[in-house]
Amino acid sequence: MKTLKFNLFIAAILALSVQSCMRSVSRVDPEEEIDISGRWNDVDSKLTAETMVDQVLGEIWLKNHMTEKKEKPVVIVGFVKNKSHEHIDAETFIKDVERTFITSQKVRLVQGGEKREAVRGERADQQDNSSVSTMKKWGLEIGADYMMQGSINSIVDALDRKKVVYYQIDLELTNMETNEIVWIGDKKIKKYVKN
Repeated sequence: MKTLKFNLFIAAILALSVQSCMRSVSRVDPEEEIDISGRWNDVDSKLTAETMVDQVLGEIWLKNHMTEKKEKPVVIVGFVKNKSHEHIDAETFIKDVERTFITSQKVRLVQGGEKREAVRGERADQQDNSSVSTMKKWGLEIGADYMMQGSINSIVDALDRKKVVYYQIDLELTNMETNEIVWIGDKKIKKYVKN
């Protein structure tokens, strides 16, 4: 009898140990806001991009451009440098900014960086491998009127099992022809994390 009770006790402990080690994964709505670690995440990226694009499109530079040029400005989103304490893939944030610009329909967006070089490489390949009627010509790219660049910074204040993580995202818009900064904006995020 004692052996049976002992074996049942051991089996129960093993079952609990195995169950506690098992990982559970479930699908959730991509729009659902979830913050598990307190680090920069997809919600921070999306909300910051939307807020900052709303800011930049609400400023006087846009009205001045439309009055002077009579057409939508052409914007290129350049480098956003991660200067924070953690690894942040700035490409995700840049894509959120570009998507928000396009959705607004208030500016025209042109490709920049490595992707622009890939487009140019494809155009070069077409010169040799596409029919004359379908190949795309050189020298017809739309030049950007403005370039957006910026940085993601952070400050961490921690003691014992508590910490405050502060993020400041700074972006600026520069006139490509005159090098004049026509807009500077920022977004601040502060998270209190208890373990």
